[in-house]
Amino acid sequence: MASVSGLCSSFPSLKPNNRIGGELSPVRKDSLAVSTRSNSSFKHSVARELSADLSKTNDVAGLKQAKQDGLEKDPKALWRRYVDWLYQHKELGLYLDVSRIGFSDEFVSEMEPRFQAAFKAMEELERGAIANPDEGRMVGHYWLRNAKLAPNPFLQVQIDKTLAAVCDFADAVISGKIKPPSPEGRFTQILSVGIGGSALGPQFVAEALAPDNPPLKIRFIDNTDPAGIDHQIAQLGPELASTLVIVISKSGGTPETRNGLLEVQKAFREAGLDFAKQGVAITQENSLLDNTARIEGWVARFPMFDWVGGRTSEMSAVGLLPAALQGVDIREMLIGASMMDEATRSTVLRKNPAALLALCWYWATDGIGSKDMVVLPYKDSLLLFSRYLQQLVMESLGKEFDLDGNRVNQGISVYGNKGSTDQHAYIQQLREGVHNFFVTFIEVLRDRPPGHDWELEPGVTCGDYLFGMLQV
Repeated sequence: MASVSGLCSSFPSLKPNNRIGGELSPVRKDSLAVSTRSNSSFKHSVARELSADLSKTNDVAGLKQAKQDGLEKDPKALWRRYVDWLYQHKELGLYLDVSRIGFSDEFVSEMEPRFQAAFKAMEELERGAIANPDEGRMVGHYWLRNAKLAPNPFLQVQIDKTLAAVCDFADAVISGKIKPPSPEGRFTQILSVGIGGSALGPQFVAEALAPDNPPLKIRFIDNTDPAGIDHQIAQLGPELASTLVIVISKSGGTPETRNGLLEVQKAFREAGLDFAKQGVAITQENSLLDNTARIEGWVARFPMFDWVGGRTSEMSAVGLLPAALQGVDIREMLIGASMMDEATRSTVLRKNPAALLALCWYWATDGIGSKDMVVLPYKDSLLLFSRYLQQLVMESLGKEFDLDGNRVNQGISVYGNKGSTDQHAYIQQLREGVHNFFVTFIEVLRDRPPGHDWELEPGVTCGDYLFGMLQV
């Protein structure tokens, strides 16, 4: 998967000379001054300019009075800013370009103490500090990517044991060692029943990382809509008999997940099938779901930990089991995530990609979420990225009160679909409508593997049209 992403502000002065919405013209990849190697991501950001005097204030809302004359137009100055601010992680192939964001050096200096405080708070969290004083819980989803960072040996053993159990179970299912009671003798389908973080992460990974022909194909019941549930079951048809059903609920009592489970169990009874011989539970130990699965003798049970929130549970059994059953190398996925975690631990702002993005988001939204974030991925496999980000960002930042108890009612709204499709849809409003957004582009760096591309016309491939977004 190779992609490029970026932000664009909604200031009228930034309207492009060329059309970004509507039909695209091809742009040759070899004409771009960006990396074109595989497995690379490049982030490109655009926002408004700020005058040097106004940038000295700590009142971010006051920055709205900044000049709206557009971005720096001097090519040499833009190139210097690009070189100064470009972030590269060569091992992961990640590139982050924030050079077109309009923040000043003075603004960065003013934000530096806040970032240092955030870095310290993150370090304390990773060491096991209580993050939720009301419930006395830690937050440790990053330990899932590297169990050695867990604050005590017990948690490390829990993480390692669960990962090993997931890998062993997936291998046994794919190899046919663990079989359904049907004559086919092998599981062919996965039906995942869950909602929110128990569905969005697995759905995104299935779309983005699963092979074209996985050993088990996956379907999702992520709503309590009877017609939707009936549709998923009907699509399985006779393969219901060779379907592994994964029921995911941290509390074990989520109403929508319970409803989906009851509907699926009814379908199994009507088909003369024994659900327990095809059911898997992922939930907290001793929850209602866990006890039910244990008493009824389901095929397997995997734990969810109280220190992992639903929206950050993709690297737990919630996301790892469905991914492994589809043939994704989950250990390699965890290594990549751990490497990214390490990069985000840097206390040097320019060397921390997460901090750089936070700086851009803070600037673009006046520090209070005054603008929406539009996500435009130009890669089909990233179609669900915006949906995944919706929960990750909005459930994390959408708050009525801050940590000091002040009423703030803030957050960042996230929406998006697919870049090329959106250019024939709502980008008309982004260009000419209400200026209440900033945009994140995710650009394709590699469309087909080397040697598999062909030219639609001399010198132009189908993938070249994906670069029409750069005609702004």
